[in-house]
Amino acid sequence: MNEYADLLIIGAGPAGMSAALAAASSGARIVVLDDNPLPGGQIWRDGPQASLPDQARQMRERLQANSNIRHHAGTRVIALAGAKQLLVEDADRGWLIGYDKLILCTGARELLLPFPGWTLPGVTGAGGLQALIKGGLPVQDERVVIAGSGPLLLASAATAKHNGAQVLRIAEQASAVAVAGFALQLPRWPGKLVQSFSLFDRHYRTGSHVVAALGNDRLEAVRLRHRGKIVELACDRLACGFGLIPNTQLGQALGCALDGSALAVDAWQTTSHTDHYAAGECTGFGGSELALVEGAIAGHVAVGNTAAARNLWPRRARWQGFAKALNSAFGLDPQLKSLAQPDTLVCRCEDVPYSALSGHVGWREAKLASRCGMGACQGRVCGGALQYLFDWQPTAPRPPFNPARIETLMCLDDTPPV
Repeated sequence: MNEYADLLIIGAGPAGMSAALAAASSGARIVVLDDNPLPGGQIWRDGPQASLPDQARQMRERLQANSNIRHHAGTRVIALAGAKQLLVEDADRGWLIGYDKLILCTGARELLLPFPGWTLPGVTGAGGLQALIKGGLPVQDERVVIAGSGPLLLASAATAKHNGAQVLRIAEQASAVAVAGFALQLPRWPGKLVQSFSLFDRHYRTGSHVVAALGNDRLEAVRLRHRGKIVELACDRLACGFGLIPNTQLGQALGCALDGSALAVDAWQTTSHTDHYAAGECTGFGGSELALVEGAIAGHVAVGNTAAARNLWPRRARWQGFAKALNSAFGLDPQLKSLAQPDTLVCRCEDVPYSALSGHVGWREAKLASRCGMGACQGRVCGGALQYLFDWQPTAPRPPFNPARIETLMCLDDTPPV
């Protein structure tokens, strides 16, 4: 079965939901694809132990109430199937979707940097731990250390504490001066100021980063460097994330240009590829408020309502200011590039250590020599780390973009030659 959309939206996080709702009044046939079971993305992830904000619930209800919006949950893009046509797959089937306009709201993923012991059971990303807890992972009475950079550390700690964990330390790599400077700017965004009070934790430390995870068969302790001194804490879990990386792979495959590590967009959220737009964290990290307004602008523009889009520019500029302050304050310290030791695994899928990569000049050469990035995750984890460590720019992905059934790939036989 094939399908057609006037407007196809990839991703049902805040940006994707906002884009669909902004475009809905036009009467256009709108299709939203997302790989999660329910709309909300990572920030509004649902689950047995999740507590969704009212805004997320209301937006979800509005999506369901619009008869011209169709939402495909648990669905992934597998390949390009010609001009303005994608091959997609869910748990039951694969099919082709053609479209007139497309909005990429593919979000971001955590930057995980390799350090000794980071592959031990009990070590996850900071956002990863939060998602696991929301999904039902029991952490009652467990000793947890959270390390890395950015406000996600505090949000992860709050989720862990709410579910009975004992948070021993929140180790923020940014300096006290940088964090204090950011805090002093928060009155410009009163909602964020209030939120910061609710997330405050007495175990929060600046100028502190992970050195190693210690243990044999699983995590037993973590070694931290705090303002030049080494500290070791016995713990059951370590959640470590160093910020976010925009998910640009599908945009790159479609031919959209990059601006640094994010998809490049103009004032109308238009990419370099005609009739293709992008919004949210795939265009750069700035929080849910920025994602919401960018999604609304893209949705309005995609259905020709440029006046409504332009009216949102001041709100976007306000939250772009927050994003700029956030990214400036939590920039990564160059000393984090030296965390990995020669025998530290960088590519976990293919067991490739740091020593096998440090002599190469780029992704392609490293892959040919070591198989780095050629395992199950297809470079989604090690790719971001190597971009930070060696400044290697990941290349556009080759299809299939995700594991797929043979029957799904056979749908490509139905596409006319380009």
